[in-house]
Amino acid sequence: MNEKKNRIPFTKGLTKEEFSWVLYDWASQSYVMIVMTVIMSLFFIEAAGRVGLADETASAYFALSNTIATVVIGLMAPIIGTLSGYKGKKKLLFSIFTFIGIMGTLGLAFVPEQLWFWILVVFVISSIGYAGSNKIYDAFLVDVTDNKRMNWVSSLGFGFGYIGGAIPFILCIPLVILAQFEIINMPVMLAYRIAFIIAVVWWIPFSIPMFKNVHQKHGSEKEEQYIRKSFINVWTTFKEITKQKSILVFLIAFFLYSDGVGSIIRLATAYGNTIGLDAVTLLMVLLVTQFVACPFAILYGKFSKKYGAKNMIYFAIGTYCVVCLIALFMNPARDLQTLTIMFWSLAMLVGTAQGGIQALSRAYFARIIPIEKSNEYFGFYNVFSRFASILGTTIFGIITLITGRPHFGIAGIAVLFVAAAVVFKFVPSDRPGAGGDLNAKV
Repeated sequence: MNEKKNRIPFTKGLTKEEFSWVLYDWASQSYVMIVMTVIMSLFFIEAAGRVGLADETASAYFALSNTIATVVIGLMAPIIGTLSGYKGKKKLLFSIFTFIGIMGTLGLAFVPEQLWFWILVVFVISSIGYAGSNKIYDAFLVDVTDNKRMNWVSSLGFGFGYIGGAIPFILCIPLVILAQFEIINMPVMLAYRIAFIIAVVWWIPFSIPMFKNVHQKHGSEKEEQYIRKSFINVWTTFKEITKQKSILVFLIAFFLYSDGVGSIIRLATAYGNTIGLDAVTLLMVLLVTQFVACPFAILYGKFSKKYGAKNMIYFAIGTYCVVCLIALFMNPARDLQTLTIMFWSLAMLVGTAQGGIQALSRAYFARIIPIEKSNEYFGFYNVFSRFASILGTTIFGIITLITGRPHFGIAGIAVLFVAAAVVFKFVPSDRPGAGGDLNAKV
């Protein structure tokens, strides 16, 4: 590992490889904020409406396209992990998926708006590219740093990612709003297209250090018929995981609390609309949450040095339980001012825990798996993370349909966090100085 330290603020002490890895989170989050979160949905619904599709129908098609992308990358994740486990293949696959993601995003800026079906096709392609590159990016963590620094480096990645996604998003929003209200002489569809280009312009240059400085250090030698054997190795890895209690238990707990986290993220905007919050308020909440999440993700990394990742993940799970408790009292019948204050409180609490729990989960998992098989194991880790939000959204939907009270539905997601806390009790402790050194287990 190159021990040259870089002196950029907040990254003091990072090696060139570590900083380059962190910077890719900063780069790729432009896709999340601009394409996945807001602009793409607005662009598609507007385009579909111009050819006669009702908003409800357009929303359904857009949701279906997200489902297709999720299922495809979820099913591909173990194969991607196994293939990237061969020496010389991880960087190649990372490059291919990054290229697909970037070109897909750029393609969104040029698909004629009347071709609504092809807009969705290109969106799905870009989503697969982004998600595929990020799955391999996670697995590169074991190549850029050592066990003792994984919590810190992973937390920095998430922290930088929040800001790296927010900055280009902030650049896009005034353009879209000015075009929307005809303050500037620009069609709103053109403003959306420019936003996609901004995402690409941000993504490309900040990815260069990752391509230049980060290289695969762990992996197996390529075999004959290695592609066919990769499919066989997926089943072999799965059987290995089921025999390793600490890894299996962690993945079960991880799925439960990740499902809760993902469900709250997916339902937050819709719930905000339900209780009467306007679009500008929701947009401001989204932006502020990003800036809150950044320092807290880094703080989680710092505190994990003293208290261990397991205890900090427990703390985050507790925070989400408080979030669900607040939601329980957010009856839409309350006055809007009270609901607005409560929603802001809920969002800020989510911001304090969201990045930390994700960053430390990634680092903790990297430390308990066999380092020579990190790619294969991360393939299954990404399956669990990719399919998160299935149980939580189902709980929300059933409770809301039965009671007619959406705040009961949000509160019901607490069941997942409580179950996760119970299961998580049985994973090894990593608290320094308390017999919880995971380094010896890897």
